[in-house]
Amino acid sequence: MKVYSDRSEIEKIKKAVVTVGSFDGLHRGHFKILETVKKVSAETDAASFVVTFDPHPRSVLAQNSEVGILTSLEEKKWIVEEAGIENLMVIHFTREFSQQTSEEFIRKFVVEKLNASHMVIGHDHKFGRDRLGDENKLREIGEQFGFGVTAVSAECLDGETISSTKVRNFLIAGELDKANLFLGRLYSICGIVVKGAQRGRTLGFPTANVQVDDPKKSIPKNGVYVVRCSLGSQSYYGVMNIGYRPTFENKQEIVAEANILEFNRDIYGEKIKVEFVKRLRDEKKFDSKDALIHQIETDKKEAEKIASSKKI
Repeated sequence: MKVYSDRSEIEKIKKAVVTVGSFDGLHRGHFKILETVKKVSAETDAASFVVTFDPHPRSVLAQNSEVGILTSLEEKKWIVEEAGIENLMVIHFTREFSQQTSEEFIRKFVVEKLNASHMVIGHDHKFGRDRLGDENKLREIGEQFGFGVTAVSAECLDGETISSTKVRNFLIAGELDKANLFLGRLYSICGIVVKGAQRGRTLGFPTANVQVDDPKKSIPKNGVYVVRCSLGSQSYYGVMNIGYRPTFENKQEIVAEANILEFNRDIYGEKIKVEFVKRLRDEKKFDSKDALIHQIETDKKEAEKIASSKKI
């Protein structure tokens, strides 16, 4: 997949099928849009293009918002590529950019830069200054500039419309199974392995402390999870604890640390992707070191059982 910025010189494109959005979470509803982009591009011999924004518009327009994002830019890149999209444009979102009208944005980016022959949008798509652009406005602009428009209906599960907000709320509530179901994939975080207190090593369970690559990233509810960790092209199962480590510390800084199964290598400074497979339990304070070790052993056995089943 080719990745461009809004300032990139894009080679001359004969025609393109384009979708535009924040695509936070890249859930089943978003994948329905991406599949439509690929279908139309194949039928019309056009390039497939996703246009997205970084940082997330909400973090610029509502700077004090405490609502986290579901996908960092790096995650968005690999998920869109795995979905089979050929091109991704990342527009640097600023307050100045947000003041463009819907017509200005479509003309400048979608028409002049990408030579769009068709646009695909979601059922609730809004764009332009004050989000005044909608499906009807886009069809009107399409007639002016000569591109078609396909609106994709909402994706529902058990009668409930899938949305990023619902996925985020599931994660906050510790309902990982529901979050993954709405996503259509395992929720993940990406980051760098950094040095921690190395207390896990003294307990016989060395852990990889993950510094998440975006400080606004939504982290699942504190607790213990079976995870799948990817380092380069290799993947390993493990157990991740998210929380304050109450047995040993009384700090307000949340730590995400994973004990990777059958793994013994120095990976400080390396990039890691962690996918959340199953939530095991809440984080808790243990009365003794031995009680903690016993619980960690129990958690590891559950992770080993999932890993050996190869169901995920």
